[in-house]
Amino acid sequence: MTRLSAQPLEPAAQDAAIQSNVVLVTGMSGGGKSEAMHALEDAGFFCVDNLPADLLLDFLRLEQQRGERRVAIAVDVRSAGSLPLLLPLFKQLRADGVAIRSIFFDANTETLMRRFSETRRPHPLRQEQNATSKDEGHRALLEAITLERELLAALRAESTVLDSSQLRPAQLRAWVRDLVVVDGNSLTLVFESFAFKHGVPSDADFVFDVRVLPNPYYERELRPLNGRDQPVADYLAAQPEVNLMLSQIGAFMAQWLPNFAADQRSYLTVAIGCTGGQHRSVYLVETLAQQFAHHGQVLKRHRELDAK
Repeated sequence: MTRLSAQPLEPAAQDAAIQSNVVLVTGMSGGGKSEAMHALEDAGFFCVDNLPADLLLDFLRLEQQRGERRVAIAVDVRSAGSLPLLLPLFKQLRADGVAIRSIFFDANTETLMRRFSETRRPHPLRQEQNATSKDEGHRALLEAITLERELLAALRAESTVLDSSQLRPAQLRAWVRDLVVVDGNSLTLVFESFAFKHGVPSDADFVFDVRVLPNPYYERELRPLNGRDQPVADYLAAQPEVNLMLSQIGAFMAQWLPNFAADQRSYLTVAIGCTGGQHRSVYLVETLAQQFAHHGQVLKRHRELDAK
């Protein structure tokens, strides 16, 4: 018998839950959840870490009795015993009208292994506690990360994914603050620039490669600038290939956005990549964000520029 047999929230309680702005923070160990919780706490959220999934419904009811306040709840693989309850419960709460947003913090395996190595903290699923060699310890950590991905795969598919592989802590905190100020009940469109040489963002729903476009980097006076600077914008706006790429990406997104909204997607990331993430991809992101401003909720990110 599970907590899923509990009664749905009463209408008045549903309203209170909606006003409380509930954010569920989950994801891979080492993916950035701690930084996210710090950012949410600074933003005025009441934060609870490592809450067992089978206590989530009772906790939200208690919060409704306390009155209005924004709540952030971290649930992850440390609560492995109650983890199977989390996804059904999450869907039930949404069906009951609770405005709850799940943010899944991820990173590529290489980054996760490096972070655990640097902090010297054990992975919560690691079984090999007394490795006799560095290779054995490396293998045990890799197995733990692989297992965690398998356990959290279904929850990741239902969440807004934020890839922290290339993000500095300040970037991560800023992106989290952007996420929680938008309406979680409607589609948020995100345009993100990145450099292919640093990897493709794993949280991208669509990836467009604009490395085929004329590169301002090879213009001496434009090289130290970026795609937000007017001289670079003027240069790219004068290139027919750039305008064709913009029109085709724009037409594609305009065609399919209503379908994603109808599918009750809350978040859609369009990643635009060039070689260095400084000129072409930045210009296209800035231009597309302006073109789609009428959409309502549009965010823009520049992974490489924001890291400076």
